Amino acid sequence: MSLAKITQIKALALAVPGDDIDTDRIIPARFLRCVTFDGLGDHAFRDERTGPDGKDRPHPMNTPQAKRAGILVVGFNFGCGSSREHAPQSLWRFGFKALVGGSFAEIFFGNSTALGVPCLTLSKDHLAELSALVQQKPELEVTVDVQNLKVSAGDKVWPASIPASARDGLVNGKWDPIADLLDGAAAVEQTASKLAYVVGK
Repeated sequence: MSLAKITQIKALALAVPGDDIDTDRIIPARFLRCVTFDGLGDHAFRDERTGPDGKDRPHPMNTPQAKRAGILVVGFNFGCGSSREHAPQSLWRFGFKALVGGSFAEIFFGNSTALGVPCLTLSKDHLAELSALVQQKPELEVTVDVQNLKVSAGDKVWPASIPASARDGLVNGKWDPIADLLDGAAAVEQTASKLAYVVGK
C-alpha cells in the first residue's frame, strides 16, 4: 500500500491556547460510542464550543478562521489524559493536517502520526511568537516543514523538532503501521508456512 510522503504542509493556522488540554476536552467521552470515526470532526472540542443550552460559546474553533485552517497551534502537554484515538481522529476529520505545540502526550502523538498528522514542537518563546502571529494575522499562511524541521510564517522561521522515527516514517510514506503489516502479508504467510507450530506438523 503506497502512502503519501508527508514532507511539508502549508495552510492557514488556528491557535487554541492553553497547556494540559486533555483528550476529554478534545473529544468528550459520550462521542466514543461511535462504530466508525465518521462525523467525529463535528464534535471536536464540543463542550468548550457549545454551552448546555446548545448555543455557541466564544472559542477559536467557532470562528470562520477555524473552518479554513489546516494547522492547529496548541500549548504544552497537548492530548494528555486518556489514550482515546478518537481525539486525533476528530481533529483530523475537522480539517487539521498538522499540529504545532510545545509538547504532546506520547500516546496522542503516536495516534496522530499514525494518521499522517505530524506534531512538531517549538520552544516556549518561539511557540508564543507563532501563536500570537496566528491570532493577529489569521490570513497568514504557515508552513510546517517536516523534512527540514522548521515552522515558518511570513518572514519568521523557527527551528522545530519531532522524534526521528516519526519524522522518517512521515517523509518516507511509512507512517501507518497497519499499512506496513499489509504490505508484508505475503512474507508473513511464507514464513508462517515454515513454522511447525503454525502448520500443525
